[in-house]
Parts: sequence; C-alpha cells; structure tokens
Amino acid sequence: MSTDGWKNFGRYGADRDPGNVHGKIALGRALEDVVERMILEGGIKSPASSWRGLKARMNYLLSHKGGRQALADAGITAGAATIRAWKNGKQRPRPANLEAIDTAYWTLRARNVLANPALLKAHLNNDGRGTRIEIHPINQDVVEEPRRRDNLRVRSFQARYIWDDAVDALTTGDTDALEDIWDDVISELDSDYGAYQYVSSIGLGA
Repeated sequence: MSTDGWKNFGRYGADRDPGNVHGKIALGRALEDVVERMILEGGIKSPASSWRGLKARMNYLLSHKGGRQALADAGITAGAATIRAWKNGKQRPRPANLEAIDTAYWTLRARNVLANPALLKAHLNNDGRGTRIEIHPINQDVVEEPRRRDNLRVRSFQARYIWDDAVDALTTGDTDALEDIWDDVISELDSDYGAYQYVSSIGLGA
C-alpha cells in the first residue's frame, strides 16, 4: 500500500475494520483511558464494605464540594445524624446504602479529576520527561492484498511538549486541534510517517 493510499483512507478496504481510525480519534481515546486510570488508581483501595473503606469514602464526600449532593443523587436519604454516625464508624449502613455511598464517591472523584485538567497535564508531562506513546498500525487483514504493507510495526517513543495542548483539546472537544497534534506526533517518525495517520490503537505509558 502506497503512502498515497493512506491519504485516501478506505480506497483499498482499510475502513472495513471499524477499529481502524484516524490518529486523532485514537489519541483522544488513549487520553480518556489515562483519565480513567487516574480516577481508579488514585482512588480509595479499601472496599466500601470495610470500616476503613466506608470511613475514607465518607470523609472524601463530606470534605469536598458537591459531596452531599452526590450522596443524594446516589439515593441516600439518611439524615445528618445518621451520616455522621457512618462517617465516625458508629453505625453501619445497610447494603443498599453502602452501594450508594460507593457510587457517590466514585462519581464525585471522577467529576473532580475531570474538572482539574492541570492534574492530567502534570501527569502526562511527568516533570518534563513526557509520556511514552505506543502506536499500533491499522489492521491490514481487511486491505486488498496487493496494497498491504507487511513491514509496518508497532512504533514507540517518548513524547514531550504536546500534552498541555492535547489535554486542552480533549476537554474542549476540539478534534481539529487533536488532528494537528497527531500530525506533530507522527512527524517524529521516519519518512514513512504517513502510514500512521490512521491506526488501530494508541497506548500511553501514563
């Protein structure tokens, strides 16, 4: 498959696999995966069913803006005295309320992480060291055989200086900016960079 073929994506069948997408889409998905990992990996590890996990969740919910509303949205109707008793470990919620508290905690934590893009920028910038990008080329099994490029391989390198703009583009839904950023990313590859305008997936080592 020639470089011109990549510029006319789908002419030779590459679009038959819905997993083959433009790099800007794959980059956006990879950034969303990083956000999800930040939410989960930085969260409370103890289960809500344990006293430690319950107290930690209640402390978070009652010390962060929107926590009481998150509890209400999750279905908690208990009064202030009962909520204090849960927080202080003096009373154990019913199983349904434990599940609602867990839901409220993760909902609020996700909201707070998403509302603070500076955290994601700092995470990806990694004190100036940047983040490793792993680029998986498109699935060529769906491409007409004479047009396949069997020499394409996974490419991996450290990317710096793009993450502030990438996070801004993600949070504002600016796909044009993500496309420009992706063009910058693949320009770091060799003269065959055009073959990576479309990919099957992107992994970020963050």
